[in-house]
Amino acid sequence: MRRVLAWVVLVLGIATAHAAHRADAFDEGEGSRAEAFGERGQQRFKVGVDLVHFSVVVTDKQGSPITGLKAEDFELVEEGKPQSITYFSEGDADSGARLSETLPLRLGLALDTSGSMDRDISDVRTGAIKFLLANDSAVDFTLVDFDTEVRVTRYGPDETERLIERIRRRKPDGWTALYDAVGVYLHSVGTVDGQKILLLYTDGGDTRSELTYADLLDLLKSADVTVYAIGYLENQPGSARSMQQGQLQRMSAITGGQAFFPSSVKELEKIYEKIQREIAARYSLGYISLDTRKDGEWRKVEIKLKRPDLKGAKLRTRSGYFAPYREGGH
Repeated sequence: MRRVLAWVVLVLGIATAHAAHRADAFDEGEGSRAEAFGERGQQRFKVGVDLVHFSVVVTDKQGSPITGLKAEDFELVEEGKPQSITYFSEGDADSGARLSETLPLRLGLALDTSGSMDRDISDVRTGAIKFLLANDSAVDFTLVDFDTEVRVTRYGPDETERLIERIRRRKPDGWTALYDAVGVYLHSVGTVDGQKILLLYTDGGDTRSELTYADLLDLLKSADVTVYAIGYLENQPGSARSMQQGQLQRMSAITGGQAFFPSSVKELEKIYEKIQREIAARYSLGYISLDTRKDGEWRKVEIKLKRPDLKGAKLRTRSGYFAPYREGGH
């Protein structure tokens, strides 16, 4: 029987091959030095193959981040068996200063530049640039701009001018290869360590991708990436809008992220601010599973709050992970 993990890797390779064939999927001349960055002096925590990592967001009834929690405030259970948290860090909703002290923050932006974006592209670019500049704790930025084709480039913290120029110079044109764009991003960050966050902006549904929506959900399920989706769908017909909202919501929820649907592009700034505060206040939990099998199987993980006074709080994270795979790992 084909192993689940091997199947996911195969689909990811196919997605990347298609995107690379149709576009310059990774531009060696622009931002390909990402792995050299790390000169800020913070302690780095290299995520090993045996450490399982989860990013967690905790909010109150009004949706505001709850900070100040400790490792002992969380309960972590894998396949019904309690696990011991061996790595824990918290952010700061006001500054995000502690967010990347031990686990580097890698920020991604997937920007729809299809032809339908022509009217709103100026406002969208402005909001996206402000958002990227506000996240000065990130060790690198991955830009995926997509239309009929997919282009992905990684930039370091000292290359913000080039990043901004890349965002500004792309003119809206073509169709919307949304699923391929996310798939190529997942491939580009799949082997790097750190907290990986993707901000996805689109004004419509997919009209071009080789990847299917079901394939993309499997890739998202297997990836340690948090997706925040912004869908400006006001120009879509009612039936199409409902379907596209559902797709973006599911894509975000699988990863522990969130989807937003502004009624005008003028609302983008407030949405970006909300996402920024949530990113800055995230918790990172890591543990070494008591199940040492390398079978590549899906393992369900539940993370809960233990304190009674947090009964009304909401916790968002991914629902599990694929175990490492090794032939004969049973």
